[in-house]
Amino acid sequence: METEFVIQGPKSVEEIEKVPYLERFPERNTLQAIEAGAAIDPNAVAISFLMNGDSYETPIQVTYGQLIHRIRQCANMFADLGIGPNDVVTYLLPNLPQTHFVLWGAEAAGIVNPINPLLEAGTIRDICRAAGTKVLVALTQFPGSQIWEKVMAIKNEIPTLTHVIRVMGPSDPAENILGFDETIEKYPGDRLTFSRTIHPDDISSLYHTGGTTGTPKLARRTHFNEVIMGWDIRAMGGLNRSSSLLCGLPLFHVNGTTVTGLAPFSVGAHVVILSPSGYREPTIIKNFYKIVEKYRATNFSAVPTALSTLLDVPVAGADISSLQYAICGAAPLSVELFRRFEAHTGMKILEGYGLTEGACASSINPKDGERKIGSIGIRMPYQGMRVVILDEAGNYIRDAKPNEIGVVAIHGPNVFKGYVEDAHNKGIWVDGDWFNTGDLGRMDEDGYFWLTGRKKELIIRGGHNIDPAAIEEPIYRLPQVKVVASVGKPDPHAGEVPVAYVELVEGAGLTEEAILEHAKQTIGERAAVPKEIIVVDKIPLTPVGKIFKPALRWNAIRRTYSQELTALGGFVQKVEVQVGEDKVHGTLATFHITPAEGI
Repeated sequence: METEFVIQGPKSVEEIEKVPYLERFPERNTLQAIEAGAAIDPNAVAISFLMNGDSYETPIQVTYGQLIHRIRQCANMFADLGIGPNDVVTYLLPNLPQTHFVLWGAEAAGIVNPINPLLEAGTIRDICRAAGTKVLVALTQFPGSQIWEKVMAIKNEIPTLTHVIRVMGPSDPAENILGFDETIEKYPGDRLTFSRTIHPDDISSLYHTGGTTGTPKLARRTHFNEVIMGWDIRAMGGLNRSSSLLCGLPLFHVNGTTVTGLAPFSVGAHVVILSPSGYREPTIIKNFYKIVEKYRATNFSAVPTALSTLLDVPVAGADISSLQYAICGAAPLSVELFRRFEAHTGMKILEGYGLTEGACASSINPKDGERKIGSIGIRMPYQGMRVVILDEAGNYIRDAKPNEIGVVAIHGPNVFKGYVEDAHNKGIWVDGDWFNTGDLGRMDEDGYFWLTGRKKELIIRGGHNIDPAAIEEPIYRLPQVKVVASVGKPDPHAGEVPVAYVELVEGAGLTEEAILEHAKQTIGERAAVPKEIIVVDKIPLTPVGKIFKPALRWNAIRRTYSQELTALGGFVQKVEVQVGEDKVHGTLATFHITPAEGI
């Protein structure tokens, strides 16, 4: 029986660490971790899959015996198709039971590469090329899905590709396409039929974390990175075989695959997959609290946009007393949303922080201790996390003092082995082998971490990472554009959305509307299309001539709040918004509002 920990703060973490992590659990790869969970009770339900929210009472269910059987079948199939320890299986799948079969089966045979199926075909092709995809697994034609059309458009443009496997569709020998269901039935599921010793440091996955056109950034993660992350999540979340987790985040993202995948599977817990589209399925949101009651859900993960949407859904007498907490991360969570959601549901929100390069999560507010609203909590067991001061070249100078803003760095057995493309590895390590997250933050006197901004320029839209270069490069193709810089502006639903500031060449008459239309036609990610184009006389520069994006972010914040407050009309006489850098809080907005007469 696995030990359950009461973690109240940093001292609890230090107490856990008195036992070396290699003595905490025997599993050294992801297959072993899932096998251990399946062995607890092979007849227990591992997955309940809901096709949509209206059919929540009639799920498709997969027992643990069936789960591990299917995973081994997939591993054997991939091995037979030529997948070895250094070969890559890419999948383009929504949230399905088959996604887990493919994911963990691919890691058992070789390396898995999950891709967001909503990306444009050209972007998917570039990721497959960078990964060296040998086998591509994708959903067949399906109403509302363009996955298969994208696969057919790019499959002949991936030089390393040898096989395409179609999930929920038949084989097509003329197109060299294998049907998933009929093909895996040819392989046993009680054992692996190939010889492989999976070492802890073997690469298990390549997750896409951004990167510009043609040079995607793929994080190389090991089996042990993922195994210890699963253990950490179990320890911090108190997961056990009685836990029931709702999976609404995508299974191409580390939260979906780890927090509502590997971690619960390794203790024999129950995972409810909330439709192929997760939280994006309206009927899931509509029936969310009924689903909680039906499956006695204990916890779920969400991004702020999902919590915001769930606020509009009445609990309406549903028994949600089983809910213990929701984990929220991937994007900033406002204090107001935090308080409103807890009041609406009566459950705790545990705000945390993590990134693909750290396997999933690095810090979280403790469920059994003080939760500091607005903080990202305490570091997780066996993980190093600190705030450091770097020079202009990114070199380590010293550790930050309590409440001094610096760069957040992480270290430990959860940290990845670098990116596939070596050009992306420049400057990512500081003070030896500490990973520079690029995020700005501070650690308070109690050991809680607070994010204050991002040194990295990623825009996080509802948990979706957007590389500004993916916006800027297509706009730069317009000959009338001299300089373009993309930043995020505040958004009550998505946290932030992209906007682009443009400086035109002298005499150019290009309109903001024309630039936006060009962006819609040329940017490979729909989520990356700017919400607004702002033409300015001059883009602000640093003394050495670099674009000074903080000034643009401040401008975007000021514009957004000024517009929102001015829209109050008769209630407000004058609005003044000041935005700048604060030594403790990072970016800080100050509002001066003169109410209308009589208010």
